[in-house]
Amino acid sequence: MNESWDYCPICGQPAKLKKIDKHYIIQELGDFLFANKGMVYTIKNVLIKPGESVRRFITEDRYRFVKPVTFLFITALIYAIVNQIFNVSIVDHVPQNYMPQVDLKNFVPTTSLLLDSAFTHPGYWNIIMIVFITFGIKIFFRKFGYNFFEIFILCCFVFGITTLFETILTIIREVTHLKLQILMSISIIYLTWAIGQFFDKKKAASYIKAFLSYVFGWLILILIAVAGVVIEIVIRHF
Repeated sequence: MNESWDYCPICGQPAKLKKIDKHYIIQELGDFLFANKGMVYTIKNVLIKPGESVRRFITEDRYRFVKPVTFLFITALIYAIVNQIFNVSIVDHVPQNYMPQVDLKNFVPTTSLLLDSAFTHPGYWNIIMIVFITFGIKIFFRKFGYNFFEIFILCCFVFGITTLFETILTIIREVTHLKLQILMSISIIYLTWAIGQFFDKKKAASYIKAFLSYVFGWLILILIAVAGVVIEIVIRHF
């Protein structure tokens, strides 16, 4: 067949489609999980030099990186699958001595949809939390002029990396039965470093503000969740 007729000149689709078989399925899964090899490039750059990489994505290079929202959802999906395989919930990540008066294994909130999602789908909890932390970053770094959506892109990238951290630590913990709660703080350290580096890596104040942004986001999210529980309890009793 003439090479010019191998593809449709209008839509670019192959003139003759390949048969769908196991090789097709494997290729599709590979394209999804690794986003046409951009996943490795994205992980490497956002892990080693997050500030520079995200700024480059925002201002000049959006071709080689996996799209930030796609990156976040892929990492969250991987995390959710790992937690499902090992039958892990968010309470398994919290040291028992943090809340000795509560039996965490039997503590399953039923009065708040938001809290339910945190306990039953920890991978997707990060996606919810990002919105609130984005607000925190916008407040603390308002002088830099980035809009809400640009900061949201930053959070998608860095939270995608921390989700991978937590996935790896979960696998190690479940396979070796080692207590790795202290190592889980690596996610917070990375988030603080990555966000601070994005704005001004030479100033200590950037890292302090980055950490405060993270805390702010968590506090707002917790307050909303608690308010939801209180409202539902009041409604049930009255």
